[in-house]
Amino acid sequence: MDQYLMPVVVGTLVGLAARIILLRTDFRQYPTYPTGRIIHISAGFIAAFIGAVAVPSVLESDWTAVTFLGLAATQFREIRKMERESLEKVDEKELVKRGESFIEGMAQAFEGRNYIVMFIALLATLICIYNVWLGIIIGIVLTFLIRTKMKGKLLTQIADISEGDIRFEGPDLYVSDIHIKNVGSLASKEIIIEKAVGAIITPKNENSILTISNLGQRQAMLHHIANVLGVYLDSGEADLVPLSKRDMEDGRVALFILPREKDFYQIKKVLKHVPVLDSAVRLPSEAAKGKKKKEK
Repeated sequence: MDQYLMPVVVGTLVGLAARIILLRTDFRQYPTYPTGRIIHISAGFIAAFIGAVAVPSVLESDWTAVTFLGLAATQFREIRKMERESLEKVDEKELVKRGESFIEGMAQAFEGRNYIVMFIALLATLICIYNVWLGIIIGIVLTFLIRTKMKGKLLTQIADISEGDIRFEGPDLYVSDIHIKNVGSLASKEIIIEKAVGAIITPKNENSILTISNLGQRQAMLHHIANVLGVYLDSGEADLVPLSKRDMEDGRVALFILPREKDFYQIKKVLKHVPVLDSAVRLPSEAAKGKKKKEK
């Protein structure tokens, strides 16, 4: 088994490097520094090691060792469950919540990255048995290729973002022509007029209409703005809570929020980088194609 020592070490290190490259702490501040990163890097090391040792196990016909791949999959599902529960607990204390759809998407991403690390380590180890340097190069290239391809769509790719006028008609609050809610307090009205910003999200096609109408997707928009730019809000201030409302006719979505700084340019920049949630994606146009084929 000494002949496999170097390939296993290289495969494990390449897999660990892949997990570090795929791990980002961005404006959402998750994973946290440093404890969250330690947990995910440790899980990545385990995934890389399991993927690496699977190769010599198969080559030596040690099929019992291969069952660890199945065991690893079970453990990674536990990691997904752990991430979901942790994020849900944190979300309870947020002034503007992430929402269940956003949390589930993040938990899935952390689980999926461990499988990717396992695959990269397995492939790098297999190639290293025949050529060490080639295995290292392919592992690194594959890591950066997957990092590029794993990026999902952003809101700016499926919708246009424009500023909406904040206005009142009696107690009714509007963003442009979309009704948001009823505000009875004069003090709240004054604060809203002074500090509130409105945004209109206009879908680019039929698929986008259903995607941006998803409540989880709309909550993700509000959370991103509040998380990056801050929000003029405290607990118990129902009139100032950020909201989204949909125009039932054309599918546009109006956002109402009170950021710390009243600057639509910054809000638009944040909204452009809001990820399109997997759970929010709908493709009615594809269903329509199938229906037409069936009619023919």
